[in-house]
Amino acid sequence: MNTGKIFLVCLSLALVFGLIMSFEFSEKDLASEESLWDLYERWQSHQMVSRDLTERQRRFNVFKENVRHIHKVNKMDKPYKLRLNKFGDMTNHEFKSAYGSKIKHFRMLHGRQGGIGGFAHEKTGDLPLSVDWRKKGAVTGVKDQGKCGSCWAFSAVVAVEGINKIKTNELVSLAEQELVDCETDNEGCNGGLMENAFEFIKKNGGLTTEKIYPYSARDGNCDASKRNSPVVMIDGYESVPENDEKALMKAVANQPISVAIDAGGSDLQFYAESLKA
Repeated sequence: MNTGKIFLVCLSLALVFGLIMSFEFSEKDLASEESLWDLYERWQSHQMVSRDLTERQRRFNVFKENVRHIHKVNKMDKPYKLRLNKFGDMTNHEFKSAYGSKIKHFRMLHGRQGGIGGFAHEKTGDLPLSVDWRKKGAVTGVKDQGKCGSCWAFSAVVAVEGINKIKTNELVSLAEQELVDCETDNEGCNGGLMENAFEFIKKNGGLTTEKIYPYSARDGNCDASKRNSPVVMIDGYESVPENDEKALMKAVANQPISVAIDAGGSDLQFYAESLKA
């Protein structure tokens, strides 16, 4: 099914978060080294993490700082909350290295690519106060990219899934792995650009389903037999004008868009939920 144009916003570094189980703690757990160590052991058991004594001691020092950061931020008047999760004893550098994709670096090497045509929603008026495309059934369930810098593929795919639902009333989970394996202008798990993904989908005649071409979280050889089963096509894509919040509002009011965010900070490492205004 041909679905129309995709819209995207590109910022700097992207990360697609998986469904991450949080681990609760209280202020009493932060009272002493002993209570923190007990918390760390309970967290390890919950996450089924096994480390030798030397590594546990080193990781415990990282864990302490992370827990204190989470607690401190949650006491601030911020529009979101953090939770202790499976990244509890990883430094922020390790987190970014393992899960952050290289969109900013890739764009510096390959240049900025514009979309096809102008901005179709330029004259859109009467914008709603809010829109949640999840409630409209245009967003598939949370997916986990694993330790593969394939966020560009996930970001592109979710926009295609969304516009397909709007145009056809069918929500189909599409194949990020097809992009990782077959889109040669990007570098699979080593990073890429959403524009290249959209261009591939357009020229390839569409993208197949996740069921046909399942995600493996690693680079693989392009499977032509699976690739030859496209189910969703697009006409093209457009970039939302940069530094134009009104244009962004117009785009989001009409469909889910592809976006990359700077996900390198400690807050996003432990991000759990946004608070309603």
